[in-house]
Amino acid sequence: MPLHTLMFGWEYPPRHLGGLGVACEGLVRGLLHHGIKVTLVLPFATDSPDPIDIRFPTQKTVEAIRVKSFLSPYDSAEAYAQRIKHIPRETAQIYGEDLAHAVHVYTEMSVELTKDLSPDVVHCHDWMTYEAGVRAARHHDQPLVAHIHATELDRTHFNPNDWIYGRERWGFEQADRIIAVSNYTKNIIVQHYGIAPDKITVVHNGSDETHMPQETTEPQAKKHPMVLFLGRLALQKGPRHFLHMAAMVHAHRPDVQFVVAGDGQMLPSLIEETCRLGLQDCTVFAGKVNATEARKLYAQADCFVMPSLSEPFGLVALEAIAQRTPVILSKQSGASEVIGHAFKVDFWDTEKMADCVLTVLREQPLADQLMNEAPRVLQKLTWINQAAQVHSIYRNIIRS
Repeated sequence: MPLHTLMFGWEYPPRHLGGLGVACEGLVRGLLHHGIKVTLVLPFATDSPDPIDIRFPTQKTVEAIRVKSFLSPYDSAEAYAQRIKHIPRETAQIYGEDLAHAVHVYTEMSVELTKDLSPDVVHCHDWMTYEAGVRAARHHDQPLVAHIHATELDRTHFNPNDWIYGRERWGFEQADRIIAVSNYTKNIIVQHYGIAPDKITVVHNGSDETHMPQETTEPQAKKHPMVLFLGRLALQKGPRHFLHMAAMVHAHRPDVQFVVAGDGQMLPSLIEETCRLGLQDCTVFAGKVNATEARKLYAQADCFVMPSLSEPFGLVALEAIAQRTPVILSKQSGASEVIGHAFKVDFWDTEKMADCVLTVLREQPLADQLMNEAPRVLQKLTWINQAAQVHSIYRNIIRS
């Protein structure tokens, strides 16, 4: 009998807003490669005016259980309250009039739907799923793995919602083993949540991207160099720091174009900031892009900047180097731990960030070195390899 993991998650492609869904999909496919049976439990709003079904790698070994819920990835209490206003009151009462109630409903339905399964381990992804994971683990008398992709401290720049922070800490304490996506995240869990370091194992995110072969022909000259930001337009991702960096670059190189790809609640204020900084003629807001469009942007960019204030990992950095794009990374990130050939700066040091961009644009031999050397890490940082580490964690906690 194959090892069976009961997995609770927030999102799964194609229905996803950020890196969590991509990471979950990569991990599931890696676990399948190692012969593990996976049952996924996901929030799924069936009454959406534009319903998008969730695809799974194979129906033979992955069972999808869809729980009716209006929970969304990266929900805050305020965001959930705004969204729930636009649905009928009777529906809101069933599925949760506030975020705490919504999590409770998701938990009750998830546990009920999975009580007849026979998993060997329970695995939950981030805070909304912790109570469901804890209760399922107790019901089945099996060990619980909590997988930390981001904390409330990351999302709010260390100004957390106390209730969400409390739920996270409780989940960490209840888990038999914690997987953190970086040493950066592990340190936050130890220092700010009081969890013992030996309870936490770091498994960096993987990538299914294959790095591009070295160009054999001279690339076509572009009229304007391009510097790229790609991510949710949220405080955590540092889009305002990107604009301040852009203003410094623009002062020295007015020919440079800046592209901001992604959407989010900060968009209106970022457009205003762009105009205030005098960047309106050299900055493009591209909106949310799909995977194919993102690859084209990476390939066109002369460098990619990830100025996150607190980034547990940062899968976009792996996507960028796969397209042979030089990257400038926030030191406050997990990706900076695994990408050796990159500029790494503190997110608040926009002056140094701008200097790095100017250096990449000016020094072509250095840019070429970054383009050719950085992608080599992708050969070992695959989801099959990372899933093998998770498989090992499963075996160890089951034995113990």
